Amino acid sequence: MSRHNPSRKAIRTFALASFLNDMGSDIIYPVWPLFVTTVLKANMAALGFLDGLGEALVSLSQAASGLLSDRIGKRKIFIWTGYLCGALSRWGYALSSIWTHLVPFRILDRAGKIRSAPRDAFVADLSTDATRGKHFGLLRAMDHLGAVVGILLCILLFQTLGFRLLFALAAIPSLASTVLILTKIKEKKQDHSSIFNGLSLRVLDKNALFFLILSAIFSLGAFSYSFLLISAKEAGIETSFIPVLYLVFSGAASLTALPFGKLSDKIGRKRTLFISFFLWAAVCFLFVLSRSHLLLVTAFVIYGAHKGALEPSLKAFVCELGPKEFRASFLGGFQMVTGLCALPASLTAGLLWESYGAIAPYGLALALTVLAGTTLLFVKTPAREI
Repeated sequence: MSRHNPSRKAIRTFALASFLNDMGSDIIYPVWPLFVTTVLKANMAALGFLDGLGEALVSLSQAASGLLSDRIGKRKIFIWTGYLCGALSRWGYALSSIWTHLVPFRILDRAGKIRSAPRDAFVADLSTDATRGKHFGLLRAMDHLGAVVGILLCILLFQTLGFRLLFALAAIPSLASTVLILTKIKEKKQDHSSIFNGLSLRVLDKNALFFLILSAIFSLGAFSYSFLLISAKEAGIETSFIPVLYLVFSGAASLTALPFGKLSDKIGRKRTLFISFFLWAAVCFLFVLSRSHLLLVTAFVIYGAHKGALEPSLKAFVCELGPKEFRASFLGGFQMVTGLCALPASLTAGLLWESYGAIAPYGLALALTVLAGTTLLFVKTPAREI
């Protein structure tokens, strides 16, 4: 029993750190566009540049940190450094007087995602095939719960504190995450120097590459949730109620991530991914076919459940498909590929919306989901570890 206690303690530490960091991030999230455009007087192009820069850096930083983590055989340094970057960037936001000052702090903020692939590899190494889904489910549940608490704190404190004090306050939870990782996580260096010659596609089998391709196909149809919020507004949902829909989504994702993670341990990753694809298809159908406010709120609950099913089973499956000695590298590369698909996914959805109406992007999303689901049938499940 004692042999397993350190692993359980580490998983719980990672979960608490993830909760705190996401709480800090989402204290800022609801008012970030207002701060950039009204306080710092930036136009929409500048806002788009800042957000686009952030997403591009997330994808690249995850790939780079995963590769480097495997090369040097260390995970922990990337994790606590990532949280520290997030905290320092928020103090930078609070001190900025013009929007161009935000650029280096935005880079620092999103570069903090260097923690993702090494942390996920660390969690995967602490897990077995029978617990990996549960552990990733716990992390995603705490991520989304942190988002819920962060948004509520923003709503409660914004009128009293204003932008700058709120942003400064948002740094504190991420600093706490940094301290948690530094003091509570123990790591043994993994010596990969004798086998690491640089990750290339040649070290991946066709099955792993096949899964990477189908995930990219699905990601191209999984456009930003901003489109769902806009759809709800056009269906007559009051503007003041829109943030509540984001809370509904985050709450549903938080409540379902752990159960779906455990389910993937029992019935397999592929079956759970099929469930997540089906839930996304249901969301698209509801937004196309219904203008009932109750059904639209239900769609956001289903969307949260889709994320709850997708995220833990996807990460667990990626960990099991890739070679163990390159686990962080494959995770980082996978996150980079699917992350880079986010830009064309949302751009295409926006162009289709403008040209043909809302039904077009939802139709494309359905088609790509069916294609990805069909392709998933041909992915082989690795033999389970005992």
